[in-house]
Amino acid sequence: LVLIGGFVQLLAGFLAFRKYDHLGGTAFLTFSALWSSYGATRIISAAYLPWQNLTLASENARSSEGFTAGSVAFLVLNTFLIILASSFNVVLLCMTLAMELLVICFLLFTMENLPWPFEIVMLSTFSIICFYGATASLANNMFGKDLIMMGPPLFMVESSKKDPEDPPPCICPKSHCTSGLRRIADLLNTGAVCGVPTDTVYALAASCKHPQAIEKVYRIKDRPQEKPICIFISNLDQLRAAAPPISPLLWDFMENVYPGGIGCIIKKGEWLKKLGVGAGYSRVGTQDSIMIRVPDLTVLVHLIDMTGPLAITSANPSGEADSTHHDMVISRLGHKLEGVLCDGESDEVVASTVVNCTKIDESGIAIVREGCIPADKVMQIFERVKNR
Repeated sequence: LVLIGGFVQLLAGFLAFRKYDHLGGTAFLTFSALWSSYGATRIISAAYLPWQNLTLASENARSSEGFTAGSVAFLVLNTFLIILASSFNVVLLCMTLAMELLVICFLLFTMENLPWPFEIVMLSTFSIICFYGATASLANNMFGKDLIMMGPPLFMVESSKKDPEDPPPCICPKSHCTSGLRRIADLLNTGAVCGVPTDTVYALAASCKHPQAIEKVYRIKDRPQEKPICIFISNLDQLRAAAPPISPLLWDFMENVYPGGIGCIIKKGEWLKKLGVGAGYSRVGTQDSIMIRVPDLTVLVHLIDMTGPLAITSANPSGEADSTHHDMVISRLGHKLEGVLCDGESDEVVASTVVNCTKIDESGIAIVREGCIPADKVMQIFERVKNR
């Protein structure tokens, strides 16, 4: 009986922990330990009683002192279990209350002052409650349903509910959803400014067909008007179709750096209108030059295919650090934007490297801004292309 009772309690505790019921698991493991300890001491006492001599009596006295201290510890521990059990269910509460009385029996037994009828009643009551509780716990946890009723809690612990999160200040679809990509594309095509991920850091994007949207980018960032804005295209074939007056050396160089984190500044011309820049021609680049980049990010390439060339600049207030997560864009500029395409962490922590290629045939290239691609690597690529 001792072994079976302890094993059932142990199994119920193990299953409760597996279901993340930490209180039930702790209660059953505690009951298993007490059940086994109480039964073991009763069996040992009964076995030694007819043959004990003075030495055994002395040893039993010392053992009784240890069990007395242990039973007091069980009393204190079970008091906390009673308080917690009252907020779970009736069965667990009754079980902890019966356990408290049983611990008192254990304590009286160690003091050799336990009335025999009291022990019988308490053991019977505790056995019935434990059998029902363990059976209900085993069945409910094994099948994941409340097959055997455990009763409502005595009182409910009201936890302070978190305030509902404030809605985002703008539309924030996920980048992996086609519907989200379409939503941002629709916004850009109607002249909105949106935050988008790139293969470096997050950026603000505006359609080159809407010069007023590009003007809005300057206002959102507090960007000085003398600082030009670059454009992103989806692939180099778009540039070839526009037929810009580009030398073979520059074509070879761009083929080696696109797509990627290098932007090339080239000479501006009417060919940009064939590229799809349209009404935003005068608001991108400078009067004589324009920086063009082909990003190495599938989601952004698909977006550009849906919108045409995009005017792009980093998504941060002018002079501040780059945004490396969509949450940074939303918190810093979301209230000024129509949408942010959420793509998690950015691939880089700094922006792209900018290379001036307007005089590539005469004097080579010049590094305007060193970013995610080291200047040495850019020069190595150029030298390799030039020598070839």
